[in-house]
Amino acid sequence: KEDLRRQSSEIDKIEKVSMLIAEALKNGKKVVLFGNGGSAADAQHIACELAGRFKLERRGLPAIALTTNTSTITALAHDYGYEKVFSSQVDAIVDKGDIVIGISTSGKSPNVIEGVKAAREHGAITVGLTGAEGERLEKVVDICIKVPSDDTPRIQEAHITIGHIICQLVEESLL
Repeated sequence: KEDLRRQSSEIDKIEKVSMLIAEALKNGKKVVLFGNGGSAADAQHIACELAGRFKLERRGLPAIALTTNTSTITALAHDYGYEKVFSSQVDAIVDKGDIVIGISTSGKSPNVIEGVKAAREHGAITVGLTGAEGERLEKVVDICIKVPSDDTPRIQEAHITIGHIICQLVEESLL
């Protein structure tokens, strides 16, 4: 019974995040995503679905993954340390009211945590996607969607499914 309540809460969060993204986009804001490894791929995938199209023909939406520019990432990692690769980019491009999504299967990635902290300082709405043990990330975001698993492949599969649900709800809300 408790598991069902937790899952219902996570579903409510997915819907809330979708509506916040749609509202932000209507107000001329952008969506910024980041993560490491498979989570970086998820960030890029979700940004692509928003910037291009998901299921419906529409104009592209302002969404970007901070994991695509290897020159920027390697320069920032070299000069400031890997934990700053996202926060430095956030400082450069995130504005008040933007939506920033940090993705970490463990919820413990220092660079993801630093990135969402920087986003909050800029007045962004922060979202975390993590697994069952993601308390560190959960503590620093406005909304945290936690997949009830500690198995990385299952968490990553759930994250991209959550991303697809968000993209569909955003599209439906905007059209």
